[in-house]
Amino acid sequence: MRYCSLGSGSKGNATVVEFGQTRLLIDCGFSLKATEQRLASVGLSARQLSAILVTHEHSDHISGVQRLAKRYRLPVYMTAGTRRALKDFELPYERIDLDCGFVIGNLHIFPVAVPHDAREPCQFIFDSGEHRFGVLTDTGAITPWIIERYSGLDALFLEANYDPQMLADGPYPPSLRARVGGDLGHLSNQQAAGLLRAIDKAQLKHVAIAHISEKNNRPDLALDELGRALSGWQGQLHLAKQNLGLPWQDIAGQTLTLCV
Repeated sequence: MRYCSLGSGSKGNATVVEFGQTRLLIDCGFSLKATEQRLASVGLSARQLSAILVTHEHSDHISGVQRLAKRYRLPVYMTAGTRRALKDFELPYERIDLDCGFVIGNLHIFPVAVPHDAREPCQFIFDSGEHRFGVLTDTGAITPWIIERYSGLDALFLEANYDPQMLADGPYPPSLRARVGGDLGHLSNQQAAGLLRAIDKAQLKHVAIAHISEKNNRPDLALDELGRALSGWQGQLHLAKQNLGLPWQDIAGQTLTLCV
């Protein structure tokens, strides 16, 4: 089981998880051409994808989904609320019911309800039968349900969107600052670190920091905060970038060393 990021941030998001011949694209916030190029950079063609899973309707996660799915005849999975929020979406879709697992190919997928300012948002946990990989971004608060579901993972792709001081001093107007920092916004470095302290990390091999704001955060701040939360942990800490994404990470084959 392995995964990679094609890009993570406010300008576009897309993540691929692979097990055997099953390859799932989580979100697609890039143009068709850019998505094809980013897939090629990790050695994939869109023809090799099994399906697209959508977390919510915000443009940095959805803007490329319809064109990619139409060109390559890919099934699209989303919640009914997300579908209702997409007025111009013309393709059929497979309905995701929150907190009800389903199977695509070799992977069992569990959608997790999260607090975010979207119609019916969710995030995902993927289970190959041997390893479990969690994606958690675009979440305004850490709930007890999130702590329960994201415990016992082998790998975690985790949002650390903003530094509170940078957000307070930054260029956003008050309304946007309130949105980002609110309970239906995004996770701060400190909130992400709090989740890492709260979950069961006995099986956790590595963590990838995701969805870092270009205006309200810095990679070194996120790495430092999450690194402190992982003090004494034996694993790998990575950073997914907006332009470069994150190369393939083999969940089963990680060497257990802290890389910050």
